[in-house]
Amino acid sequence: MSDAPDDRDNFCYRHPDRQSYILCQRCGRTICPQCSTQAAVGVHCPECVKEAKANRPRRPPVSIRAARSLRNNPDRPIVTYAIMAICIAVFGAQLIFGSALTSWLVYFSPATFSQPWRLVTSEVAHGGPFHLLTNMFSLFIIGRMLEPALGRIRFLALFVISGIGGAAAVAVLLPWVPVLGASGAIFGMLGALLVLIRRFGGNATQIMVVVGINLVIGFVLPNIAWQAHIGGFIAGAALTAIFVRTRSAKQRPVQVIAAVGIVVVLLAIIAVAQRI
Repeated sequence: MSDAPDDRDNFCYRHPDRQSYILCQRCGRTICPQCSTQAAVGVHCPECVKEAKANRPRRPPVSIRAARSLRNNPDRPIVTYAIMAICIAVFGAQLIFGSALTSWLVYFSPATFSQPWRLVTSEVAHGGPFHLLTNMFSLFIIGRMLEPALGRIRFLALFVISGIGGAAAVAVLLPWVPVLGASGAIFGMLGALLVLIRRFGGNATQIMVVVGINLVIGFVLPNIAWQAHIGGFIAGAALTAIFVRTRSAKQRPVQVIAAVGIVVVLLAIIAVAQRI
């Protein structure tokens, strides 16, 4: 077999003393193995590799990528996860600072208007690891279904207002007794889920069984404020019933007015209960 002709095109353009028959896939120049970079198809020479890197779009910072990811995935239950994180963080603070902090967070009706923060802080504080675990599991299961259906702002309003509904029931049925936990708000989410299923023609039997079992547990087991469960359930169902009947963009002010109206009614119930 005869040797290949000594053509200058058969030598590496960067190393003229090295004969090669490898061509850059992009520019067609001859390159030796040392100068070649493996690409998806064929190999590239150093200049083409440098040019490709220069023209490559700059990768945005992690925070920008995360923001874009949230924007492109509106169904991701961010509020659910945020509430869970807050509850866990608050419980950690309770373990560190003890009863001094817990007594500042719990709700009891005589302090509603002099210490209004208790209406909200009692929703994210818990009485023990099992109490926290059961509520967070329920929130994780229900929140991932409910938040995408309602939207993040409405879901957050549902959680907070359901908790206030639970506080109103406690003020009427269990005055002077300190209560805490997210269960009132979670029962409000159960009420919301029931309304949505009934509104859109689904089978509500399973969710009604779940609600019934949880209500019975509240009556049977000690140290469970079933009053908050009932109040949260009613408030959550009422608020969601308004949401599903005012779904168009033009009716959003109606939703805001209705949510504020429900809060005013619940605060009025608490005020009247304190005077009785």
